[in-house]
Amino acid sequence: MEPAGPALRGLRLHLVTWNVGTASPPPDVTSLLQLNSLGPTMDMYVIGLQEVNSRITNFLSDLAFDDPWSIFFMTVLSPLGYIKLSSVRMQGLLLLIFVKHVHLPFIRDIHTHYTRTGLYGYWGNKGGVTIRMSLYGHTVCFINCHLPAHMENTEQRLDDFEKILEMQFEGENIPSTLDHDILFWFGDLNFRIADYGIHFVRESINNKRYNLLWEKDQLNMAKKKEAFLQEFIEGPLQFKPTYKFDLYSDVYDTSEKKRKPAWTDRILWRVKNLCQHASKEGEFSEEEQTISVTLNNYISHMSYGISDHKPVTGTFGLELKPLLTDPLITLNPEGEWSAEHDVLIRYSAVPEFPSSAWDWIGLFKVAFRHVNDYVTYAWVEDDEISSNKDSKQIYMSAAEIPDTGGEFLLCYYSNNLQAIVGISQPFQIQPNRTLIEKDLAQEENSWMQTPDNLESHNEF
Repeated sequence: MEPAGPALRGLRLHLVTWNVGTASPPPDVTSLLQLNSLGPTMDMYVIGLQEVNSRITNFLSDLAFDDPWSIFFMTVLSPLGYIKLSSVRMQGLLLLIFVKHVHLPFIRDIHTHYTRTGLYGYWGNKGGVTIRMSLYGHTVCFINCHLPAHMENTEQRLDDFEKILEMQFEGENIPSTLDHDILFWFGDLNFRIADYGIHFVRESINNKRYNLLWEKDQLNMAKKKEAFLQEFIEGPLQFKPTYKFDLYSDVYDTSEKKRKPAWTDRILWRVKNLCQHASKEGEFSEEEQTISVTLNNYISHMSYGISDHKPVTGTFGLELKPLLTDPLITLNPEGEWSAEHDVLIRYSAVPEFPSSAWDWIGLFKVAFRHVNDYVTYAWVEDDEISSNKDSKQIYMSAAEIPDTGGEFLLCYYSNNLQAIVGISQPFQIQPNRTLIEKDLAQEENSWMQTPDNLESHNEF
């Protein structure tokens, strides 16, 4: 009898699409990210924004530093144990991915890409930004799009999406977009409700009879005709059309133009193995299926009014059989760490690990934001002090360790794989008591030297 393979792993993914209309981040995104949900926490957040402020001064500043939206989401999510895994920006299009620390060693081959479709492919105000990765050995791709506006541009929207699907990632052995095991497509897709007049559309919305509008939704209509769209799945549109609203309200456009409401903001997905076997009904057993996607929630969020679009979120369950079960690197701090003395790190690698002289081990605070948010680091080759067939020891100087101590993590960064491939359990670093006592003495002496305290002291 053959041994059982690895058990199915369930991951929870929360995907956001939002045309933010050049606005700054709102005060709170608790409901948008479902942070108060009573269910299990999310394993991954995928956040696709459109119309991020891209005036030249903002854009140049964002190239040199993280943009305000990235900083905002990192500030919200890093204290909860999420790291910004990757991001890609093209003018107003921004795609961010955050994951729980525990998954980092099993996410590899991360690549980003962007495709301009505005002004015949020369301008990035429209197009798509893409991030792909290997997740527990399965290939997953995310495409955030902003497609052309206006009722009459359906064909242009479809042509642009086809062009985005045809893009190729740089690098060897990376599958094309449609060859990924799972492909998520989302964004301000700008499809409108055809034929029906504005009064009928608004009346149907007011009566919550959204189903009356589905058959004239341009994306639904296109899916019946276009073969390349038929493999994409979408949840039911059981929420109000998300465009176009007066700012800071849930009232549809009251301007002179009185634009017709539409479901412009959408989330769709495609599972490759389901597509391959769709024509072989009955031949595809559950045992053969190594990955599946379940939509748990597909909703809009009416309380956010910073732009004329309402954000839309999709919460997904990913069930997969891990093709990777062991991290490439296992690492731990040696002994008790203190800021008062030099310390050692021990790590071991699997035999096939492609090490590099540029690999390094970083010391991170537990609530670190991204891979470059380290406190200090050691080069694995330059700072190696011992080695045997099972493990290696790396030296780190006490001068590099924060005097205040606290809770930290160690992460191994692979230059060849451009990713964190090993992460330790959280551990405590004891503070430097000598320096702390010295600081306290200096503070006490400084307090005694203030005019008020000198006066009260002289009274005695």
